[in-house]
Amino acid sequence: MTIDDRIEELRELREEAAKGGGQERIEKQHDRGKMTARERIEYFLDDGTFTEFDQFRTHRSHAADMEDKEFLGDGVVTGYGDVDGRTVFVFAHDFTIFGGSLGEVFAEKVTKVMDKAMETGAPIIGLNDSAGARIQEGIDSLAGYAEIFHRNQQASGVVPQISAIMGPCAGGAVYSPAITDFIMMVEDTSHMFITGPDVIETVTGEQVGFDELGGANTHASESGVADITTGDEEAALDDLRHLLSYLPQNNVEDPPRVDPWDDPERKDEELTSIVPNAPQKPYDIIDVVDSVTDEGSFFEVGEAFARNLVTGFARLDGHAIGVVANQPRVNAGTLDIDSSKKGARFVRFCDSFNIPILTFVDVPGFMPGTDQEHNGIIMEGAKLLYAFSEATVPLMTVITRKAYGGAYDVMASKHIGADVNYAWPTAEIAVMGPKGAVNVLYDDELEAAEDPEKRRQELIDEYRDQFANPYIAADRGFVDDVLEPPETRPQLISDLEMLRSKRKSQPERKHGNIPL
Repeated sequence: MTIDDRIEELRELREEAAKGGGQERIEKQHDRGKMTARERIEYFLDDGTFTEFDQFRTHRSHAADMEDKEFLGDGVVTGYGDVDGRTVFVFAHDFTIFGGSLGEVFAEKVTKVMDKAMETGAPIIGLNDSAGARIQEGIDSLAGYAEIFHRNQQASGVVPQISAIMGPCAGGAVYSPAITDFIMMVEDTSHMFITGPDVIETVTGEQVGFDELGGANTHASESGVADITTGDEEAALDDLRHLLSYLPQNNVEDPPRVDPWDDPERKDEELTSIVPNAPQKPYDIIDVVDSVTDEGSFFEVGEAFARNLVTGFARLDGHAIGVVANQPRVNAGTLDIDSSKKGARFVRFCDSFNIPILTFVDVPGFMPGTDQEHNGIIMEGAKLLYAFSEATVPLMTVITRKAYGGAYDVMASKHIGADVNYAWPTAEIAVMGPKGAVNVLYDDELEAAEDPEKRRQELIDEYRDQFANPYIAADRGFVDDVLEPPETRPQLISDLEMLRSKRKSQPERKHGNIPL
């Protein structure tokens, strides 16, 4: 064959690989409202930047029903490209080939791209759309999954790992996304579960639908497995690009800074009246976040789960930061099992990748009740405490209103390592709220009072004036200053600049033992 013949053969093979499982299966994918693997990659990456690995590999199975079924690529598209000019490595399951099921070669392609991402220090993006293990390949499929899981663990805290669930994800296939840093799901078309509805009905007799069992809304609001959900695949891939804009390439780089567009000296006077005069009245902490951070920069993650704690990314003078905030609109911002786990995982991610953390505190305590106690609030709450306490990134804390009891300590207090702590004049910092304290301290006096309710209110007012204010904590140095709310943004920007050179060493050890 001549060189021209060889080149023509190459072109034909590339065209064949690009067709996946064939036009009929591609049309079925589109009919389901789903893109193909290659369409997803093309949409996600900067134009013309994708370089593919292992395009011509095929399966090695000798199963009788597989011998005449050979597809180039073997059900997964892998390689690297750019997102906003920065390199990322990506693998995308091709549902048009064997339903995107994982076999030996499929796994080798994925682990190859993961290894290269770790070697070069770039994020790993998985676009998941798979029927699970390829049954015909037996133990080789299980071994392939385990090889991927092992690399997920090795990459954890080294490079960002993000999973976008674009279709089914069942059985062993869900464990790889579970180890990654963030999971995105598409409403109506993506599902995650260990065992499907049919198996559940057979074993337990329980009848449940796909969406109720493992759909995007279920995992976003009930289990907390999904961090971000969208209505379609394009929106998911747009959000994925947006999320990456806050993240460094790896654990030895600083998060990216963009050219600032918001005045660093801006003082939002509306912050003065944002906290209600009535101590029990709720307000939306996201209004505070939006006013303090760069305009329009807040990107919330985990929005639908444990809504009493807000987590997300934002910018201060163009610098990427993580935000953790109690949400007074939901259960008064009380910490519970779910919010503690949510916050701990987010704090540990930020700390792994050098992202400073800004914490807004308005917390009356931990959620009381037998359900919380019996399900381990002691251990679960300790996760958030542990996460903040072990963090070495810049930690900035603003107490807007309540900071009571152990929850005050847990929410990035000065005592567990926060670098700068501020309070607004509306802050109430005490062992417990005024009402509870009065009931404990003045029980006998209230019983003997001519008008117990009137006397209780008088004592509550006295307690609030004498103890539940920020100035005692300021006198002890537990808060660095009491700020007028509009002063918060410029002060934090100044502090962030000061803290950019922060270096904190930890005791030498293999790793700590976080209460899991």
